Amino acid sequence: MKFALFVFALALSVNAGAQEATKKKETAKKETTVKKKKGLTFTTLEINRENIPYGSEDLFIFEFKNDAKTPAIIQGVQTSCGCTAADKPAEPVKPGKKSKISVKYDTKREGNFTKTVTITSNVSEPIILTIKGNVLPKKEN
Repeated sequence: MKFALFVFALALSVNAGAQEATKKKETAKKETTVKKKKGLTFTTLEINRENIPYGSEDLFIFEFKNDAKTPAIIQGVQTSCGCTAADKPAEPVKPGKKSKISVKYDTKREGNFTKTVTITSNVSEPIILTIKGNVLPKKEN
C-alpha cells in the first residue's frame, strides 16, 4: 500500500513538472510572436490603379519609415519583369525618418497588369510591393 501511494505521488509530481515545462514553452512562444520586429514599415504594400492613360508617366510611390535603431540601407529593388523599373534612396535612411520607393511601369502596354518589386535592406526581411492596374488602349487620332 505504501509503495502504491509512493508511485502515485511520484507520478503526480512528474506530471506537474511536465505541465510547468509546457507552460514555460507556451509563454516563450507567445513572447516571441508578440514582439514586433523593427525595420522598414510601408504605408501600403499594394497600389491598384484603373484606367491609366496609354503612354502616361505616372509613378507608383511607396512611402516607408525606418523603425529600426540603425540607418536603413536599401540594398536592392528587384522588379518582376523588364517592363517595371524602381528607384531606391541613394543614401541610408536614418532611424525614425521616412523615404520612398518609386516604381514606373511601361504604360505602352495595354491591358491589365500585376507586377511585384522585392525590397531588400539591412534592417528587415525582404518586402514585396505590388502594383496593379489597367492601361487603356492607345487613342487613335
